[in-house]
Amino acid sequence: MSPFSRREFVVAGVAAGAGLVIGFYLPHGKGGSGSEAFSPNAYLRITPDNKVTIVVARSEMGQGVRTALPMILAEELEADWKQIEIEQAGASTLYGDQTTGGSASIRSTWDPMRKAGAIAREMLTSAAALTWGVPRSSCAAENGTVKHVASNRKLAYGELTHQASTLPIPTDVTLKQSKDYKIIGQRLPRVDSPSKVKGGAVFGIDFRLPGMKYAAVSRCPTIGGSMTGMDDKESKKISGVTYVGKVSDSAVAVVADSVWGAMEGRRVLNVTWDDGPNKDLNTAAVSASLKQAASKKGASLYSAGDPAKAAGRRVSAEYQLPFMAHAPMEPGNCTAHYQGSKCELWAPTQVPQDCRDSVAQALGLDSDQVKVNVTLMGGGFGRRLEHDYAVEAALVSKAANAPVKVLWTREDDMRFSTYRPASLHQLGATLDGSGYPVSLTHRLISPSISAQKGQPGANGVDPDLPDEAGPVYPIPNYGLEYVTVETPVPLGWMRSVYALQAAFALESFIDELALAAGKDPLQYRLHLLAKDQDLTYFATTWHTARMRSVLQLAAEKAGWDKPLPAGRYRGVACFGCFASYMAEVVEISMEKGQPRVHRVVAVVDCGLVINPSILEQQIQGGIVYGLSNALRAKITIEKGRVVQGNFDDYAPLRMDETPVVEVYAVPSAETPTGIGEPSVPPVAPALCNAIYAATKKRIRALPILN
Repeated sequence: MSPFSRREFVVAGVAAGAGLVIGFYLPHGKGGSGSEAFSPNAYLRITPDNKVTIVVARSEMGQGVRTALPMILAEELEADWKQIEIEQAGASTLYGDQTTGGSASIRSTWDPMRKAGAIAREMLTSAAALTWGVPRSSCAAENGTVKHVASNRKLAYGELTHQASTLPIPTDVTLKQSKDYKIIGQRLPRVDSPSKVKGGAVFGIDFRLPGMKYAAVSRCPTIGGSMTGMDDKESKKISGVTYVGKVSDSAVAVVADSVWGAMEGRRVLNVTWDDGPNKDLNTAAVSASLKQAASKKGASLYSAGDPAKAAGRRVSAEYQLPFMAHAPMEPGNCTAHYQGSKCELWAPTQVPQDCRDSVAQALGLDSDQVKVNVTLMGGGFGRRLEHDYAVEAALVSKAANAPVKVLWTREDDMRFSTYRPASLHQLGATLDGSGYPVSLTHRLISPSISAQKGQPGANGVDPDLPDEAGPVYPIPNYGLEYVTVETPVPLGWMRSVYALQAAFALESFIDELALAAGKDPLQYRLHLLAKDQDLTYFATTWHTARMRSVLQLAAEKAGWDKPLPAGRYRGVACFGCFASYMAEVVEISMEKGQPRVHRVVAVVDCGLVINPSILEQQIQGGIVYGLSNALRAKITIEKGRVVQGNFDDYAPLRMDETPVVEVYAVPSAETPTGIGEPSVPPVAPALCNAIYAATKKRIRALPILN
């Protein structure tokens, strides 16, 4: 094993009692040697008192990363899980991209976390061998100690920190095989659950500072509008109001000693708004723009054969989805303390580095003058990939000359958000004599989230589409196209993003093709997936065998071949996104003309499962979220304004509406892939397919309860 220098790896140095700190390169990390500064990716700290701290560089928003990621490192470290303590990283240069989204937390840090643990294990084992003066091969790490096998002597990791810190860092380490795992694959309780149950967990909305003020922001109600005048006399009469001032051309902040004072001060604030260029924008105009754009040439996402030359029976259909809001339970908030040459934030954010950089730019500071502390989040779903709330808080803190928490109301969060784009889907197929498709075309017409944010991607392809809209079936003549259209409605990434749209259209259409062929919708899909093939889609290769396996297991667990009780109906759908394969069977009844979901059977192939309990929680939550979206979620625009404002007109699934959700994972030793989002896309088409089985009415536009 060849060494890197100490300078390249030891983060904090090893002063007396400092212990052992391990880091290593990531492919996107920055490094140097000699006199150059180097920021390694430091995930592990062991101190002489045997305290083992694992740093989590991704944000915890209910998905379990504060447990799952440390499990990976602890496995290779041969740690005693009971000794592990978790530390949340803030915005840093040490960890590469810290964005928590795209179901990437585990799949992007699987190798780095394993290597960090293995490096530490090897150094500690070598330290023990040197301490005892025995061959390295006679020592083995286990359960937070190193044991000399022949004599059964043991040293705790804490006792080895000084000796280990003098050793060179190995560049090549042996990683454990899955058959030897002791921690990975176990149903370990989540480390954040006790504090949440006891009320001690600190979410962004809970955070307090001595002398902190509270701010409510009045924003222009029309998209793209601006302020033309303000009368703050009544606001300043409210007890505790200490500041009223402009935050931007379209926002005014009221700062007070209490939440009530800030909210009441905003209520009586008299602001004159210029409605701007979008004052006549409405949902009908958005739909018309999608229809108009459908005639344009699209960017090719996937192509096989020549669909235009396929001969046979033609079937076509069109599907439409609305704008949708993220609607997390915790509304937007951020606490900021501007202190002239520096600013500190306490933010429930999915993008701590973006918060840091945006705030620095807004305040005229350098990025290293802004510190971001990442709090727990009461849901994110992509909304906290934005950093508007952080910039607001920083600007208000500077203007008010005090630490300030900016609080959004539920209505603020709904009406001044970013939205999952509306979309139109045009699908066509040519069927052979047996009713199976010899060609399929899918045109996805939608505004581009990234393009609106100034990152249009190459060749007209939104950068998110390669992870979210790939082909499922190996049809010989296949064309998948993307047509972008502009919209003034602010766009944002929402859980599963384009995959939700693409899956609804494709999997609804496959059911229509099965009906046209007079075949069972499950067997129809299995026939299309019967041959083992690889479908190359951008940088991902999709394997029909893995998709077939999740479908087969879902059918088995749902009892697809068994008759349902009278009045029950079911539908099936499958899809692949974020490198994972998902199939779901939804069982419903119809009550007063509306569907009631009783049972959902969900099967995933996401490679090796780190923690089965967290996987189940993720999928169950995703399905409830997906059902809410499919049944009722819709953002509409009238006179340039978002109509919906709270959970009365943007209603989530209630507890008494929530079905039994059964979760199964295909056993696998493959590298772990995404799990936070893949359960969402198949829900809507499986539900709509079940509704068709019950009513013979095809739903081609969401939400279902329109």
